[in-house]
Amino acid sequence: MAVSNIKALIPGELHKVWDFVLDIENYAAWRSDLSKTEVISNKQFIEYTKDGYPTTFTVTLAEPYRRWEFDMENGNMTGHWTGVFTAKGDETEIDFTEQVEAKKWLLKPFVKLYLRKQQTQFVADMMKNFS
Repeated sequence: MAVSNIKALIPGELHKVWDFVLDIENYAAWRSDLSKTEVISNKQFIEYTKDGYPTTFTVTLAEPYRRWEFDMENGNMTGHWTGVFTAKGDETEIDFTEQVEAKKWLLKPFVKLYLRKQQTQFVADMMKNFS
C-alpha cells in the first residue's frame, strides 16, 4: 500500500477553508484535474477526470471543521483519504493523507508518485482561490 501526505498553510479562516473543500458540487469550477462531480448522497460522490474516468468516494467520518475521511475506489485502485484541518490564526493548516492500493500489479510502482502529483495539484488549485 502506498501512502502519501501533504501539509500546507492555506491563507483563509478555518470555516471558509472547510466549507470550500467540502463543497463537492463545485469542484469542477476550481480543480484543474476534473471535468465534473456527481453527488450521490451526503455520504457518497463521484469525481470524473478530464477524460471522464470515474472515482467513487464514500465518506466514513466527518467531524465538522476538524476532520474529514473517505474511502475511494475506481478500476485501478482502492484506498482511504484523511484530511485534518487546524486553525492557525486567520490561516488554516491542512494535513491530507492518502493510502492507496493498486488493483493492477503493473501500476504498483507508480502509485506513490501519482498520489504525490494529485495532492500537489489539489493544494495548488486550492491556493489559487485563497491567495
